[in-house]
Amino acid sequence: MGLQKNPDYTDALTNGYIKLLTRSAPLHDIGKVGIPDAILRKPGPLTPQEWDIMKTHAQLGSDAIEFAERDAAEPLQFLSLAKEIARWHHEKWDGSGYPDGLIGDGAPISARIMALADVFDALISPRVYKLPMPYEQARDIILKGRGTHFDPDVVDIFMSKFDVFCEIADRYRDTHSDC
Repeated sequence: MGLQKNPDYTDALTNGYIKLLTRSAPLHDIGKVGIPDAILRKPGPLTPQEWDIMKTHAQLGSDAIEFAERDAAEPLQFLSLAKEIARWHHEKWDGSGYPDGLIGDGAPISARIMALADVFDALISPRVYKLPMPYEQARDIILKGRGTHFDPDVVDIFMSKFDVFCEIADRYRDTHSDC
């Protein structure tokens, strides 16, 4: 990972941490199990009230993972990291995100990485309310969010490794869309 070579992240982004991150990240949206299907599968824009409900998925996911942690015989690092990602992957660099309005590196690096990956995936994937976006258009949207939505360091690595992101997206593309 290119971010690992940045001196600001060398200590945090060890090989073990990155391996743990890849195990934990898939749980980032686990809180959506608590969101009504009528909202999740709505083909049009959400109302402000529906959007308020949708935003609760970050806290719901964090709470669910915390509940699972309590039942574990011993602490599991991947659950602890998954809880962090679930709660804060919708925070924005400028503090306008949710659920806590964290600014800059107030959100953990795991969540800042997931924020970009989640948006890229959402943009390039079909949804009930939209068609998939071309990779280049998604790249441009992410670049435009550098320093506002996204951590500038994370965007810089994304841009330098954009072809790798596209290869990964192609490799794991969902061929069974229910949109």
